[in-house]
Amino acid sequence: MIQLLRVDHRLLHGQVAVTWTSALRADCIFIVGDKVANDNVWRTTLKLGKPRGCKLVIKDMAHAIEAINSGVTDKYRMIICVQTLAEAKQLVDGCPQIRSINLGNTKETPTTREVTRQIFLEESDVEMLRELDARGIELEYRALADDSKVNVARLL
Repeated sequence: MIQLLRVDHRLLHGQVAVTWTSALRADCIFIVGDKVANDNVWRTTLKLGKPRGCKLVIKDMAHAIEAINSGVTDKYRMIICVQTLAEAKQLVDGCPQIRSINLGNTKETPTTREVTRQIFLEESDVEMLRELDARGIELEYRALADDSKVNVARLL
């Protein structure tokens, strides 16, 4: 069962490994992305940050969508982590059971605008979020599980 789909350019770090995993009683962290799935050094580094008692799975987008839709992941209380909004949208498009996206942290660049202290969006991201909102996908910002949900669509 998917507990959370989180967008965070850092993927697995303290907030996810400790706070989110504990708060959601997650037993699996599922890292999804073509770039990370094909980078052996990055994969090895992420494995070092895996919390004890929690399974870590890293897959490219196509295999992740296939695994989620096959039901093989249903036995886990799973947090899915992706780096970008585009990857989150790909998962939502490929897995209709995903109805919510948590924005945790997106990377600041010279072409992004600040939406919150931790969320920076390109204009194309804003358009993507508006489309997802129009489809009824919950878009919420929370850095930590105990924080109050902020409706991202109202910030656009």
